[in-house]
Amino acid sequence: MKALSIAWKDLQILVKDRGVILQLFVLPLLFVLVLSGALGQVGKAKPDTRIPLAVVDLDGGDSALNLIDSVDKAGGVRVERYEEAEAMGLLKENDIPRVLIVPQGFSDALAAGTEPSTFGVGAQTLRLISHPEADSRETEAVRLVIDGVAADATLGIQMMAALKQMGDMQAASPGASEAFSAARMQAQALGQFAQAEVQPLVSISQRQPGQSTSSAVGEEMGLSDVAVPGITVVFIFYTAGTVARSIYEEKKIGSFRRLLAAPVSNASLLLGKMIPNFLVGLVQGAVIFAFGLWGLRLLGLTPVSIGQAPLAVVLVLVLVALCSSAFGLVIAALAHTEGQIGGLSTLILWIMALIGGSLIPLFLLEKFLGPLPKIVPHYWANSALVDLMVRGAAFGDVMVEMLVLLAFTALFFVIGLWRFDFD
Repeated sequence: MKALSIAWKDLQILVKDRGVILQLFVLPLLFVLVLSGALGQVGKAKPDTRIPLAVVDLDGGDSALNLIDSVDKAGGVRVERYEEAEAMGLLKENDIPRVLIVPQGFSDALAAGTEPSTFGVGAQTLRLISHPEADSRETEAVRLVIDGVAADATLGIQMMAALKQMGDMQAASPGASEAFSAARMQAQALGQFAQAEVQPLVSISQRQPGQSTSSAVGEEMGLSDVAVPGITVVFIFYTAGTVARSIYEEKKIGSFRRLLAAPVSNASLLLGKMIPNFLVGLVQGAVIFAFGLWGLRLLGLTPVSIGQAPLAVVLVLVLVALCSSAFGLVIAALAHTEGQIGGLSTLILWIMALIGGSLIPLFLLEKFLGPLPKIVPHYWANSALVDLMVRGAAFGDVMVEMLVLLAFTALFFVIGLWRFDFD
């Protein structure tokens, strides 16, 4: 109870300091914006680097619309719709490099079981017309995408025709089971096609030989994926200085001596000085993560992901706040003046943040520093958060990191209690 009374008094003092509130809650968000490269991108749409493809739909049927939509979603090609006269005029002037024409009757031809093709003549023929000066490599890439989409449509037509034939044969047989009617089998096949579009059975991950898994993941990480957890760890630990300054102010005005005279143990006294910083660290982490999850989205930027184990993320942040509070006792034990507290805490904490992966991705640091980053708690905090948020790790996958953070907390508290000057 004595520790809670001390903590409550310090919290009341802290919330009245507007400068500290600004430093703890506004400054981290600015750092997130700067490190994620977001300040230069606010209000700007992400450029679409896909190859443009003008499309003229003379059919307007469902099959034509599905094919055009599939080409646009296939990757690498951006569909731009035009009227035929406009498209051909722009193509003639080389204002657009190529045009895909979907002929009239295309959907009816597919419904009749005719396969789509980019060759030959007929209602099912897709015409890809390119300007003589168009980039031949881009044109070939576009043709391959269209051929791939057409091949998928062909496979679907063949399968549906085969199912219909099986149904017809079964209907001609007396006593055929309705459980395997053509309509039911076709409906099931269509459902499988729709599911395969969003959840393919086979996916491909490209990686150069000799490239480590951490490097591959690192290349896929966005700047926000590094900035949000990294800055969260930096500023939660930065609040360690407030513990030392609070104790210094108590000693300066003489109220700390009255606390020593109270019937409370030294450990409980220091614990009471830790609790406000611990609570502020939790709120600080929640604010930064909320900004990363929803604030970046509101600014039109890519938000971070909380991962598959949000409870583990919360527990890591709790341990970081606890470790930061305990480290504040170490600073208070080593520094004896206000200048020493400010200089020592700033120097040590930023060095720890730098080598602990809060400002530079861990997979880059480990290439140059080897195991050195592991000597600071920032490394273990950042490693756990990146594993959870980027790599989709489960709770059990970061147990080692959490236990190490807990060990650092115990070590800092013991050192602070041992070296602290209670006189």
